Amino acid sequence: MVLRLGNIILDSPFFQAPLSGYSDYAMRSISRLFGAPLTFAGVMLAKSAAHPKILKKPLFRPYDDEHPIGAQILGSDPLIMAKAAKALEESGYDLIDLNFACPAPKVLRRRRGGYLLKHPGKVMEIYRRVRDAVSCPVLMKLRTGFDNSQACRDNFWQIASQTAAEGIDGLVVHGRSVVQKFTGKADFQILAELKRSFPQTTIIGSGDLFEADAIAEQLKTTGIDGVVIARGAIGNPWIFRDLQAIINGRDKPFEPNLEEQGKIILKHFELVCQLFDNIKAVRYFRKFLGGYSKRHPERKKLRQQVLAAENKSEFIETINRWYCTSI
Repeated sequence: MVLRLGNIILDSPFFQAPLSGYSDYAMRSISRLFGAPLTFAGVMLAKSAAHPKILKKPLFRPYDDEHPIGAQILGSDPLIMAKAAKALEESGYDLIDLNFACPAPKVLRRRRGGYLLKHPGKVMEIYRRVRDAVSCPVLMKLRTGFDNSQACRDNFWQIASQTAAEGIDGLVVHGRSVVQKFTGKADFQILAELKRSFPQTTIIGSGDLFEADAIAEQLKTTGIDGVVIARGAIGNPWIFRDLQAIINGRDKPFEPNLEEQGKIILKHFELVCQLFDNIKAVRYFRKFLGGYSKRHPERKKLRQQVLAAENKSEFIETINRWYCTSI
């Protein structure tokens, strides 16, 4: 089962989502290690990505060993969005994703992200400007409407219909409205309806994708082309391995034992240490432990110990002790 995104063909119907503050080179590397065929850098503001000095910084450029890699941009000015997309393509990104889904209040206040679902004309103008500016595939990230009113649902279907007619390389749809944020349950029936309505368009599902078995079932029952895994991949790279096995008709792999978990945590942490100084790396990595520690039988005590670690050596010693491993 492959996933076609324009001229990019993935050997699996899933990939790792752009996650602001998480999907740096370290997380992307671990995700690829476990089978993610495509990863994304964190969400970028278009006005920043369009600035030549920003993309010269290592944190904002793709590495040679991580293609294909995508970039997602957030903005409301069509010309700046197009300029940013072109700059990102020139800096080495293989795919551009336009974010019209973000529900964060600070984004909505600036009339970006999910706010633009109220203005289909502006969404289409941005898409066309970006499409004309780059030669790589272009995706669009949507939610099912700004809210659940009929007017907002009509806006959503207008955008989907027009982009499908114009040959967009993929629609990524989170099955909630913008105002829902992450409450309630993602509606994958809308995604199934999208695929039935636009069978020639690549439809990719998003939302509540935390368990490989459930994800495989969603792919099967909805008929969509693929899924993008976001929060479910934080501290859980095994989700890619497990999903690949299930999709290919193999038994789901055994749960990783403590030693294997510890080795991956330390590998991820060492990659983070290549991006930041040791003290910042320890503080930065704490947010990944919420996901990693879910499998540990004494996760509350583990988290307390990790939070107490103030430098690299203390962090490594803590992980070695709780996961019975060593680097």
